[in-house]
Amino acid sequence: MKKWIDLGSSDLTSRLANEQCVLIYGDFNILHPGHIRFIRFAKEQGSYLIVGVNDHKTSPGAYLSNDERISALSLLDLVDAVCVINDNIDQVIQSVKPAVVVKGSEWRNKANPESLLLKRLGIPLIFSSGERFTTTLSYRDQGEHTRDWLNTDSIESYVRRRACSQARLTELVTAFTDRKIAVMGDVIVDEYQECLPVGMSREDPTIVVTPQQLNRYLGGAGIVAAHASGLGATVDFFSVVGTDPAGEFAHSHLCEYGVSPYLLKDAIRPTTVKRRYRASGKTLLRVNDFLEQDLSDELNQRLIEDFSQRIQQYDLVVFSDFNYGFLSPKTVKQIMVLCNEHKVPYVADSQSSSQVGDLAKFKNVLLATPTEHEARITTKDAQDGLITVSANLGEMLNAENLYVTLGAEGVLIRKRLASGEYDTDELPALNGNPKDVAGAGDAMLTSSSLALVSGANIWEAAILGSLASAYQVGREGNVPLQQASILQGIEYLFGK
Repeated sequence: MKKWIDLGSSDLTSRLANEQCVLIYGDFNILHPGHIRFIRFAKEQGSYLIVGVNDHKTSPGAYLSNDERISALSLLDLVDAVCVINDNIDQVIQSVKPAVVVKGSEWRNKANPESLLLKRLGIPLIFSSGERFTTTLSYRDQGEHTRDWLNTDSIESYVRRRACSQARLTELVTAFTDRKIAVMGDVIVDEYQECLPVGMSREDPTIVVTPQQLNRYLGGAGIVAAHASGLGATVDFFSVVGTDPAGEFAHSHLCEYGVSPYLLKDAIRPTTVKRRYRASGKTLLRVNDFLEQDLSDELNQRLIEDFSQRIQQYDLVVFSDFNYGFLSPKTVKQIMVLCNEHKVPYVADSQSSSQVGDLAKFKNVLLATPTEHEARITTKDAQDGLITVSANLGEMLNAENLYVTLGAEGVLIRKRLASGEYDTDELPALNGNPKDVAGAGDAMLTSSSLALVSGANIWEAAILGSLASAYQVGREGNVPLQQASILQGIEYLFGK
């Protein structure tokens, strides 16, 4: 069915006579998840949704052709019709006579020239960017081989649009072996207690299980360091542990994974342990054992001294902050000063799942990789659309590149241009059938960061980061990535 409509056609009025018509308009270059949420909300306000695309001849922000944008919008079931808007939105409104007009939340406090006409015609103007939501992921078992689960069809247009090639991506990954990096952050020991379900307690409505196998994994910033080592880089890892068996476990596994650990020992702080109780492939309960406090002045001084002696060796510093006190604002500021003095780039992730993060303490980053929740916490913005939130966050951090990770919806990619504006694109999730979503962001951060300091642009880095994330969620627990797996994934992405 053809969805493009001619606003000057004589049958337009009769065509819309029996419809509760909703009108939205904009540039709609790349259809990212924020657009889909906005479009879904708009469609819910009526029965017939018309999307106006600004003519690329008159709109500075419309950098794709009219045909390309109309074709993309026409593929959406939510969209009933698409029209081209020249430079006169009032004329469009008078032609369509919609029951309602919807604009994004970011326009609420801005000048809206069409509002005078809408008020005169009695047409409501609604501001909303749609509902924020997290897509429920499937936990079906995936195939044994990468080709059985890797979602290649969904990124074909991205690969063409950003001129990504198999040879170039392969070259970048093999260059990881020439990089030496420092990873700094909270080490965590992840425990998975597998249980056998017994039933319900007769005394109270409690699920009864019998513990079976206990599996331990290196987690937190420790797995970021292990990922980087597995991908080929030479890695130093800076963190703090307690004088306990969990700390010894972390140290031994870091060494086993080829990482050089520089672990401060704090006698009054237990090593952070997160235990998940699982049955039949589902997590029943999580128990976190930690002490959330900043490093003492003595330990902080030792950290800065150790790091300053080695900083000239590094191509990159990775801040992997889980907000248990190791990377306090004071510590981060001292490290960033040293990085800037020695012209060493740094990237940052500050997680806010079961605790409150502070991504705003990282400034002038090469790359930041927050979830949507973390981006909104940092900007204190729960209402605006993803583009506005990400732009404000990028400005706050003075970030050269920014990902907003969206779980099953993939990742929104933002690149700062010389003008100060941000170029935008998006990648879908490459693994639609994950087994364990924990650690997806760590894998993406590690692979993308290594790619950037190996000469990749952000679009190439995003593919490699998404591929690493897809591998990570394909198995239970944090297991270090391997360079060979990413190279194999590149082959499958390009159909070989």
